[in-house]
Amino acid sequence: MSGYSTKEVAELIGINTDQVRHYVRRNLIQPGRGEHDEFRFSFQDVVLLRTAKGLLDAKVSTRKAYRALVKLKEEMSQRESLSSVRIYANGPNVVVRDEQHVWEVETGQAALDFAFQEIADNVADLSEQHLPGPARGSELNSDEWYNLGLDLEDVEPDNAPNAYKEAIRIDPKNADAHVNLGRLYQLNGNLKHAKRHYELALTARPGHELAYYNLGTVFDELDEIEKASDYYEKAPAIPDAHYNLARIYELNGDELSALRHMRQYRELTDDHDG
Repeated sequence: MSGYSTKEVAELIGINTDQVRHYVRRNLIQPGRGEHDEFRFSFQDVVLLRTAKGLLDAKVSTRKAYRALVKLKEEMSQRESLSSVRIYANGPNVVVRDEQHVWEVETGQAALDFAFQEIADNVADLSEQHLPGPARGSELNSDEWYNLGLDLEDVEPDNAPNAYKEAIRIDPKNADAHVNLGRLYQLNGNLKHAKRHYELALTARPGHELAYYNLGTVFDELDEIEKASDYYEKAPAIPDAHYNLARIYELNGDELSALRHMRQYRELTDDHDG
């Protein structure tokens, strides 16, 4: 089951469960529901709640903090990554800084980037409390470790492999965890370990197209083009597989096949954009 429970969120942030439910009632966050209709909070929900607590701790008025958080929620919904965002209290105002800009949340006006009291440290520390340790993490299942790995890729990429490894330790047949761990190995240039995890993913879930595609990229990097093509052909739902096949066929002088795969690539990307 993905997401965090009400109790886990309260413990992560340092508030009580009633306070968590208060923000749900105020519609600041809209958590999902688990199989028993219990709240399941996303990582973004946790970031917003941590920010709310930080603003109140910094003596920002409750009304101002709530207005700022509503606007901040709208801005965060348009971001793919939270790793570059920092939230501060500058006196009574709430200020956000990303990699390029600093602005006041309520007014949207640019602000000077000087030493504020930082409220939301890198959100990685929320995840670090769940990393493997002598007395930690025992309550998470394989899928929850996998989802934690996804969160960590955004905010603490060096720790993401540990989460995927824990997911695999609990369930060696967690194919998606194998694929993501393999991809991280591949990004670090460890093609041997990457290949092994992609193959383990296929053992656990035959027909896993992303595992086939990623194996194709491994052999592509090794200049074993024929093997790469074989694996790309087994990933017909992945647009980049067709793009790479078009490139390979063009290099081999087979323009008809190259055009066919480029057409399939465009059709898939158009469907995705739509």
